[in-house]
Amino acid sequence: MNFVAVIILVIIIGDFILNRLTDYLNLKSMRADLPQAFEGFYDKAKYEKSQKYLQENTRFSQITALFDLIVILVFWFGHGFVWLDHLARSFQMGPVISGLIFIGILILFKGLLSLPFDIYSTFVIEERFGFNKTTWSTYIKDLLKGLALGLILGMPLLAGVLAFFEYAGNNAWWLCWIAVTLFILIIQFVAPTWLMPLFNKFTPLEEGDLKDAIFAYARSIKFSLKNVFVMDGSKRSAKSNAFFTGFGRNKRIVLFDTLIEGHTTSELVAVLAHEMGHYKKKHILKMMLIGILQTGLLFFVLSFFISYKTLFSAFYVDQVSVYAGLIFFGMLYSPIDFFMGIFMQKFSRKNEYEADRFAVNSIKDPEAMVNALKKLSVDNLSNLLPHPLYVFLHYSHPPILQRITAIEREIIKKKA
Repeated sequence: MNFVAVIILVIIIGDFILNRLTDYLNLKSMRADLPQAFEGFYDKAKYEKSQKYLQENTRFSQITALFDLIVILVFWFGHGFVWLDHLARSFQMGPVISGLIFIGILILFKGLLSLPFDIYSTFVIEERFGFNKTTWSTYIKDLLKGLALGLILGMPLLAGVLAFFEYAGNNAWWLCWIAVTLFILIIQFVAPTWLMPLFNKFTPLEEGDLKDAIFAYARSIKFSLKNVFVMDGSKRSAKSNAFFTGFGRNKRIVLFDTLIEGHTTSELVAVLAHEMGHYKKKHILKMMLIGILQTGLLFFVLSFFISYKTLFSAFYVDQVSVYAGLIFFGMLYSPIDFFMGIFMQKFSRKNEYEADRFAVNSIKDPEAMVNALKKLSVDNLSNLLPHPLYVFLHYSHPPILQRITAIEREIIKKKA
């Protein structure tokens, strides 16, 4: 085992231990007493149910993570990568096609191994807590559609990356950066109208008080809005949400049908005000730009390691190849990705606070924002008291009690 193998092994095991530690701390931070802010929203039985939901999901994620760790170590030290490399080369189809075979088999292998866990999560855990509405027919169709999109969209992109690094020499990293950036922008543009409807039905919000209130609010903040769509989220889950997607003429605000059922008009306007706040504050654009810069950094660093023989030796692979280098480098790059992830989570939490402030200061009934967040937390059995370290590492949104406290401070300032 060379020094690169030791580094990667330490990274993999260290990540596993860190996540199990944060899981433990997160469970220990639970409290039997309901936070005062949620009195009148949670009854005792449902609050206990939310804690059991957290416990069960945490334990299940620990089992899944342990299984994944064992699989990667057995495959690695059982010389699985070199066996797969020889298999891919045996077809004698050239470096790009060999790379698609090598990476495709790895993805398929990982997908098949994770499938039983996903099925258990969906049809046992989510079912037990009253969330799952997915039928087996919908589940299988989703799998097949996802596989088809992966082949239609992902395979040509991967082939392009492999070809650039195989034939473009020192120019490969920035050519890949441009290609992937264009791909991301195109997907962002077409996803709302072409891709997302493959999985869910999006119906324009019907005429009535809710639509009138939403459009009146949009006009008040000079937000160009053609329509609001209702998504049949209840087709898969009882959980509720709202989101903003796309940009330009294809931007789309979406309400889950489950969200509409449980909230007042004022609360729904408040939720959408938060989503529009992300757009007005340019959060979506900023996150996209940061993601593009991250992609450029990834390809630049990759260009130094793509043919690094010691990296291949760490996995017992005797022949250097672009496709295997992509996989091995991904494991070596994970510490950079880890710290970038922490930065992105912190930046995302900051954006959430900004969007909340925007909503509170632009809607007529800011208290509705607090009520909407409380109802969403109850409906989704959210963890009210996550451990700070768990939040720091994993949360893209601030904990709900911190959001409510910040909103209430903003309401006081607004009234002053």
